[in-house]
Parts: sequence; C-alpha cells; structure tokens
Amino acid sequence: MTESMPAEPDAAEESLDDDGASAAASGHPKFPVTARTKARRRAVEVLFEADQRGLLQGDSGAQNLRELAAERAFHSANHTEAPAYTRQALAGVADHLTEIDETIETYSHGWVLSRMPATDRAIARLATWEIVWNDDVDAPVAVDEAITLARMLSTDDSPRFLNGLLGRISDLADTLR
Repeated sequence: MTESMPAEPDAAEESLDDDGASAAASGHPKFPVTARTKARRRAVEVLFEADQRGLLQGDSGAQNLRELAAERAFHSANHTEAPAYTRQALAGVADHLTEIDETIETYSHGWVLSRMPATDRAIARLATWEIVWNDDVDAPVAVDEAITLARMLSTDDSPRFLNGLLGRISDLADTLR
C-alpha cells in the first residue's frame, strides 16, 4: 500500500504576503495571515526583543518600549515601515505596561511572568491590551488572534495556556480598566 504525498504547490499557485514571502516559505501555510495579523506579529516581535534585552523591567520599562518601538517603526529587519496598528498596539502596551503585567500575573494561575516563555509573555501582553484597553477589537477576536500567533511562534502548549489566561481576562475586562 502506498501513501500519497501532498503535491507541492506550483510557484504560480502560491500566494504571496505583503512582504513578498509565500505562506509556504513562511512555514505557516495553515494560518490565515491578514494585514492585522501581520501587524500583531510585528508588535509581538518588538515586545519579544524588548523583553529579551531586559528593557521592560523597572520603572523605565514603558519608556524603553516606546523608544524601541519608535526605532523599529522605520528600521526593521525587513526594511519596511511598521503598520499603523503595530505602532498603535505598542504605544497602548507601553501606556499600560504595569497594569498589563499585573493582570497577566494575577490571572495566569500559578505562573509568574518571568517563568512564562518569552513569546507567550509578548503575545499575552499584546492580547491583554487589546482585550482590556482597545475598544476597536472584540475580545474573542483578540483571543483568537493570540492563539493563532502562539501556534505560529511558540510551544505546543502555548495556545491552550493563552486561551485559558486570556479567557479569564476577557471575562473580567470591564472591571480591569
């Protein structure tokens, strides 16, 4: 008995994203990538970088994030300007960084922020801002986008963890503002 292998897509059939990379080339053909998803991913990348560089610690964390976001808005690895939503999201996270981190620690049930995978921290920070402080995004959309990013960027356990955490946060969003 032989197994049939999925056919490789023709170059002409592959769809390209805004950066000219195909879904297959990005390694994530299963995940629909909208312009807003790309903007969120870019925000997560900046949050991850800030976290890895230790810029989010202490009283200057929000200011450090603002400075890195401004720098990355025009000087990124792919030499493209950050989408407006990326800039808006990073500014929002910076404005509420302390509250966001406190919220995540409070509702993560047994996980301190420093023990979470750095990618999960970045995704959780962005999604928490969207759920609690961004009235333009419905909470279920923010949770779904966070899970999609976790599937693309993080561990196998991350989508389930973030779904539970962000579900608890979205249930209480009105009381957290």
